[in-house]
Amino acid sequence: MKTLKDLLLLGDPRLYEVSAPVSETELPLVQEWVADMHNVMEEIRHKYNFGRGIAAPQLGIMKRLIYLNIDRPVIIINPEISEQSEDEFELWDDCMSFPNLLVRVKRHSQIKVKYLDEHWQPQEWLVHNDLSELLQHEYDHLNGVLCTMRAIDQQSFKWRS
Repeated sequence: MKTLKDLLLLGDPRLYEVSAPVSETELPLVQEWVADMHNVMEEIRHKYNFGRGIAAPQLGIMKRLIYLNIDRPVIIINPEISEQSEDEFELWDDCMSFPNLLVRVKRHSQIKVKYLDEHWQPQEWLVHNDLSELLQHEYDHLNGVLCTMRAIDQQSFKWRS
C-alpha cells in the first residue's frame, strides 16, 4: 500500500512525463492503484485539510488514471477533454505534490470529458466551475503539466497560511 512518503514532490522529473494509457489487460491493477491513490489522498486530507482528486503519476504510476473523491468516488481511465468553454476564471490552485504552495491560474469554466470507468465502460461528463477546475488540474498531471507551469504571472505564487 502506497503512503504519503510515496507521493512525488515538486522537482521530481517523473511529474513532467506524459503518462501512458491504461490498457484493458491492466484493468485488474486499477483497483489496487485506486486504493493507493485513495489512501494517499486521505493522508493529505488529514495532514493538510484539502484534496478532492489525485492523478496516478503523482504516485509514480505513469498511467492515464484519475481518482476523485467528491460526494462519491469517481475512477477516470484514459480521459480526453472533448470540449471546453471559452470563458475562464481565476483561482488559487493547490496540489498534493507541493501542499504548502498556492498558484494563481486560469481554468475553463466548463469542460466535457470522455473516459472509461472502472468497468471499462465509456462515459461522458460535463462539469462546471470547481469540478471543471479539478478535472483540468488532474488531467494536466497526465500530460506532465503542473499548475506552476500555468501560473498567470510571476506574482502568482503564495504560501498556504
